[in-house]
Amino acid sequence: MNAPSPPLSVLIVDDEAPARRRLCDVLADCAAQLPVEIVGEAENGLDALRLIQQAPVDVVLLDIRMPGMDGLECAAHLNRLPSPPAVIFSTAYDAYACQAFDLNAVDYLVKPVRAERLVRALSRARRLTAAVLEQLREAHPHARTHLSISEKGRMVLIPVADILYFKAELKYVTVRTPEREFLLEESLVKLENEFRDTFVRIHRNCLVARHRVREIGKAPGDDEGHFLRLDGLEGRLPVSRRQYSVLREKIKSI
Repeated sequence: MNAPSPPLSVLIVDDEAPARRRLCDVLADCAAQLPVEIVGEAENGLDALRLIQQAPVDVVLLDIRMPGMDGLECAAHLNRLPSPPAVIFSTAYDAYACQAFDLNAVDYLVKPVRAERLVRALSRARRLTAAVLEQLREAHPHARTHLSISEKGRMVLIPVADILYFKAELKYVTVRTPEREFLLEESLVKLENEFRDTFVRIHRNCLVARHRVREIGKAPGDDEGHFLRLDGLEGRLPVSRRQYSVLREKIKSI
């Protein structure tokens, strides 16, 4: 006689308390068909990531539209964990988002969530691939609030608001904050496209945070001696002659 399977461990993530309570109630209604254990609740993506690093779960029921870090960004960070959980998105009806989920065979729940639909979603919940997550982000574009890297077996989140610059070096991009540097495996072009409203190119290999620029200058008698200073950073960063005039105009508009 086979031993009964352990219940699915589930984390509920939604910024609205009534929505979380409803999911708890519906999960209780599902218990006879599919045993589940609710191991926690979070009201935003950052709290969800913190909880899951402390105690991994099988499935995350993840709201899409949340203040700050939305569900799609949270899912992308979850996917960087050594053992990512399965993700089921929940949403108030959004035609574009739902179409993207359907095209990529990603399961989602439309609020208010029904027990029968939830059981079906949980029974076939699966991990999302990086390619699918990228396609979902393209259908629902929104610049990330954080970048994530793996460091000593853990995921480290870097708030985009803290970043001074991105600098391409060989196959990595150096991410500099006032405190330290990180190495990121993403392209500078991709970062420029995503954060074009907050970062500006000063050189073929460097983007800086617009709101951190405190001085743009040119060394006397040196046609190539354009430079820039940032709040929170000692020293100068070189500015290419091609970018110098463009940069001055962009900074004026801030």
